[in-house]
Amino acid sequence: MRPSILLTNDDGITSAGLWAAYEALAPVADVTIVAPATQQSAVGRSISIFEPIRANEVELNGIRAYAVGGKPTDSVIIGLYSLNICPDLVVSGINIGENLSFESIMTSGTVGAALEASNQGTQAIAFSLQVEDQGDKFDDPRFYKESFDEAKRVVREVCSHFFDRPLPPGADVINVNIPSVVRGGYEVTRLAGKLFETGVERRLDPRGRPYFWINGPLIEDAGEGTDVHAIRKGNISLTPITLDCTALAATDELRRLFIGQGVTGSETDATSERRRT
Repeated sequence: MRPSILLTNDDGITSAGLWAAYEALAPVADVTIVAPATQQSAVGRSISIFEPIRANEVELNGIRAYAVGGKPTDSVIIGLYSLNICPDLVVSGINIGENLSFESIMTSGTVGAALEASNQGTQAIAFSLQVEDQGDKFDDPRFYKESFDEAKRVVREVCSHFFDRPLPPGADVINVNIPSVVRGGYEVTRLAGKLFETGVERRLDPRGRPYFWINGPLIEDAGEGTDVHAIRKGNISLTPITLDCTALAATDELRRLFIGQGVTGSETDATSERRRT
């Protein structure tokens, strides 16, 4: 039997990257597209809990798909629990723009969808394609003009490894970043600290009132072994991601500071009362 894939993204159901992933996987798997109806980049793993979610069956490029009026995580949940898709693998992407470093995976809707799938018990892989012109991240993703040929090859190769085997122990998601020009091979990486030098630009609207743009240039490089460095070299970055955000290295010090000193619940409450008064 052919493997089953739920395909989603955060650039929206009309994105050229989503359909490139479909073209890569449809020859080797049964692919169902359940993706946001509109652009949802940088929403991370946010979920719609204060408004209804509509999911409409549509036909695009001659293929039946589901357009979800919500976030990437909503699309995954609707696919799994309302449309009753039981995939062997959830694939998120191909995102137009790289998702590298701590800061990107925390805000990326592409990675957020994959993390949600894993949280719901289905293994998942996120794919992102580096862009040379950062403006491409903000243009209409339907009309991205660059070739997806290399990216489609990577999607098919990586997914094929996990059709009949689980992700490596300890990995909940594999975050795959593909350079705009592949000059090397696969590299297993760790997350870099940052991708952008964060800045804020203050401007004035026509009435003289201030408003702000969060901006900042890309960081040129990061340390050997990081996802940022791999992409800068032209390698395909494979980063295992875990849902467990526990900082285990800090637990002994926390125990020493609190438990080791015999801090009890009643003592903590008394301290809080003194602070209030």
